Amino acid sequence: MQWTDDGIIIGTRRHGETSLIVELMTRAHGRHLGLVRGGRSRRVQPLLQPGNSVVATWRARLDEHLGNYTLEPTVQRAARLIEGPAALYGIQLLAGLLRLLPERDSHPDLYEATATVVDWLDDPAIAGGLLAQFELRMLDELGFGLDLGQCAATGTTDDLVYVSPRTGRAVSRGAGQGYHDRLLKLPAFLVADDETPHPGAGEIADAFRLTGHFLARHVFEVRGLQMPEARASYLALIARIVPAEAAE
Repeated sequence: MQWTDDGIIIGTRRHGETSLIVELMTRAHGRHLGLVRGGRSRRVQPLLQPGNSVVATWRARLDEHLGNYTLEPTVQRAARLIEGPAALYGIQLLAGLLRLLPERDSHPDLYEATATVVDWLDDPAIAGGLLAQFELRMLDELGFGLDLGQCAATGTTDDLVYVSPRTGRAVSRGAGQGYHDRLLKLPAFLVADDETPHPGAGEIADAFRLTGHFLARHVFEVRGLQMPEARASYLALIARIVPAEAAE
């Protein structure tokens, strides 16, 4: 068995004295692990850091085997990602979310979204919004997508500012009057087409509160899992370093 694919490193762990098991998010083969022999050498290990992009060739005798990777770096981001805690927490959160996916289950759209997020992780003002959008996309890919296209009560597509915590459907400002304290806020950037959003820290917090509610309810709790620890650390850091209001 053999294939070659684009991948982004999301984690590594030691194997024996000299090798590494490398975890990739690949374009066509999903989240996939493989052994890199000699991966702990001084020459190779710096290239095998989370956030770096590679061209991966995987070989195994049988498809169900761990297999061996040959990795050729293409975009090396790790050096700048380790310069600040926001990027480090961000890549840890991203990896924790991707590990919700079954291994070797293809999700090409999530691969593209992952590549976009890691490109901006060292810019928290943009990365915070992208990570919230990524969580929304994860819900959709896992089969728990939210209905944010029209108001659940009136059918209008305008002025959608809330989401029902029970149904996951959008609610307009008018329909939510008198119930706003029971509803989750829907930041506009979550449903906008902006590829590099600039929300303020308050909007980012609202977005993560929204996605976190449904991730906990439909994904983490039913699997007996905890939210990635990096998520709370990331949000606390964003609250301190990103301006409260969205950039104009």
